[in-house]
Amino acid sequence: MKITEQCVVALTWTLKDTLGEELDALDEPVEFLVGGNDLLASLEKALQGHEAGDSLELQLEPHDAFGDYDDGLLFLEPRHLFPEHLEEGMGFEGLPEGCSSSAPKDRLFFVSDIYPDHVVMDGNHPLAGIALRIRLKVHDVREAEVSEIGRGTLGTGFFRMQVDTSGSGDEPPQTPTLH
Repeated sequence: MKITEQCVVALTWTLKDTLGEELDALDEPVEFLVGGNDLLASLEKALQGHEAGDSLELQLEPHDAFGDYDDGLLFLEPRHLFPEHLEEGMGFEGLPEGCSSSAPKDRLFFVSDIYPDHVVMDGNHPLAGIALRIRLKVHDVREAEVSEIGRGTLGTGFFRMQVDTSGSGDEPPQTPTLH
């Protein structure tokens, strides 16, 4: 089966920066919904028409990957609003209660810097502003189930920085949580 809109692909990859430094490797195949929210649009476009066994090598400029770095997504927040145990790189779904009201509530934020009285929170994807080289291997392609299409995702979040804060159906909305 060839990759088209509304199908599921099982992929592995090696992700490098333009200097050749490996940033991420996915050694075991993981399924992603094509035509949903799981993959970058540039990856979906490149995968169209390919089938199991195919490999692709792509160079993605920041605008085709995780976007340019946006200084407007940096927030200096009071240290006391965060858990006692806090490390650089920790992630939060949204910011804790009492933080900047102008911060988007549907984003993942990462602790960038910790000071005695303040914490710098960064809502940019960790790979924002970086040109990337990615080698993809397609391991399997199958038709997406109606329930998968309805959700718009298989739950794989590597390529997304937004979280669902609306809730759906009988499930309550998500609250910001520590990762």
